[in-house]
Amino acid sequence: MKDEANQMKDEVKKMKDDLQRKSDQKEKDDQKTKDEIQSLRTRIQQFESSDLTRQQDSIKQNQKNEKIEENMQHLIHKTEDLENRSRRDNLRIIGLTEDHDKRKSLDIILQEIIKENCPEILEQEGKVEIDRIHRSPPVLNPQLTTPRNVIAKFKNYQTKEKILQAAKKMSFRYQGTTERITQDLAASTLKKRKAWNTIFWKARELGLQPRINYPAKLTIFLQGKVWSFNKIEEFQEFVKKRPDLNRKFDVQAQNSRESSKGS
Repeated sequence: MKDEANQMKDEVKKMKDDLQRKSDQKEKDDQKTKDEIQSLRTRIQQFESSDLTRQQDSIKQNQKNEKIEENMQHLIHKTEDLENRSRRDNLRIIGLTEDHDKRKSLDIILQEIIKENCPEILEQEGKVEIDRIHRSPPVLNPQLTTPRNVIAKFKNYQTKEKILQAAKKMSFRYQGTTERITQDLAASTLKKRKAWNTIFWKARELGLQPRINYPAKLTIFLQGKVWSFNKIEEFQEFVKKRPDLNRKFDVQAQNSRESSKGS
């Protein structure tokens, strides 16, 4: 009996030891799991913090880029405006055949154009004084079939304006050929004005009295009111709200044509 009791004690002790080992192991496993969870949480927090920092840096960079773009556009606009102002005394003659240059100077040709189309200016002021006059570009490209434009800089701004206003009211002619007289502007401004071409002529066809104002703003007269547009996108939004005009102006096709020309 004594041996059996000792044997049972040993078995109970063994069971207790085994349970204790399992309990200790479970505590270790639980602690390991807790440590891993905490480590994972810490990594997630670090990742979220890092991601937030990247987002904040990205926002700051985007804001900086927008500011740079805004400043660039301002400088481009200012440079373009300064160039246009430097040309305020200039007129551009379009379509003047280059053969005329072989027989007489451009200065004399311009005097003859003025005499033929607005002689009252010569009657009032005598000979119109020109600071300089030349073809643009200066070098002839033999592959071009159209004559180069003529740029004339006048000594008197008011005289230039009188000629320009006369050219807006009637088509100028020289020796039987029609010549266009326009204000000389920067190439970038001319490109912006040209983008309005299709819309401008459609508006004229519809009797909307379109005008291209400085530097490249379209104005139309509709329902007793003058409407102004700095960009084609503004005109698009205006037309979309007026179904009667939207049917008549194919603005998307206009943009596609102008884009293909530009490319």
